[in-house]
Amino acid sequence: MRDFSADHRWLSLNTATVRKQGDLAAIVDACARHGIRAIDPWRDQVAAIGLDRAVRIVRDAGLELTGYCRGGMFTSDAAHRSEVRDDNRRAVDEANALGAPCIVLVAGGLPQYSRPGSVASKDIAQARTQVDDALAEMLEYARQAGMPLAIEPLHPAYAADRACVNTTKQALDICDRLDPARSGALGVALDVYHIWWDPELMSQIARAGGERLLAFHVCDWLVPTKDILNDRGMMGDGVIDIRSVRSAVEAEGFAGYSEIEIFSNDWWAKPMDEVLRTCIERHRTVV
Repeated sequence: MRDFSADHRWLSLNTATVRKQGDLAAIVDACARHGIRAIDPWRDQVAAIGLDRAVRIVRDAGLELTGYCRGGMFTSDAAHRSEVRDDNRRAVDEANALGAPCIVLVAGGLPQYSRPGSVASKDIAQARTQVDDALAEMLEYARQAGMPLAIEPLHPAYAADRACVNTTKQALDICDRLDPARSGALGVALDVYHIWWDPELMSQIARAGGERLLAFHVCDWLVPTKDILNDRGMMGDGVIDIRSVRSAVEAEGFAGYSEIEIFSNDWWAKPMDEVLRTCIERHRTVV
């Protein structure tokens, strides 16, 4: 396993970590000040400053991207299917313009939550079928564009409203169905917040292998957790054995960035520079 203690060369910042403190331009500027070399921006943050400007400021700052958040939200009623298709194609085009190595996909939960206005449903099995079908359609477009897709399994607490793909096994099963040749076009983004609890995690990481491991996200799980969405912990403040998971993904050949992604009302209330300094310190000592 790589030694991060001497520097933060392999730290990437998911821009959601400081989304309340400034826009994407301010975040890029802060990353440059702190010597952070990579980011994973969110689509709404790109849209807020304009795609052309986002491309320019990322390029001028010399930043790499570790992904683009997010595509997916595949589940909908019939009236919203074209919206799903077109939105995900735009995500591919934006990711290409920015030079992202992959798009992180959140599958979507029940249709009424993934695509507001859809007819309400309680059929999670049907939702999972829709994910397969819509992802297959997106994959065809993404292959032509040369843009890999990374399915992110989310904690089961999000099954209804955000993602009905909840384990690494589920995500890899989809990969095997849609990309049996392991071409590199489809893989997984593993976030320790969502997967740390899974008794099959280590065997599924081994199953993924280097071809399927496209992104690795870190934060921590606090006890107690006050808000399942917006109370993630800074690395080292919770109960996740982050190094054991990183060791497992690196043993399979993953040699990319450890991307810090913290949704936290507490950390959003702190100055951006303080958050970034803490991220750097914990990357060296905990990750």
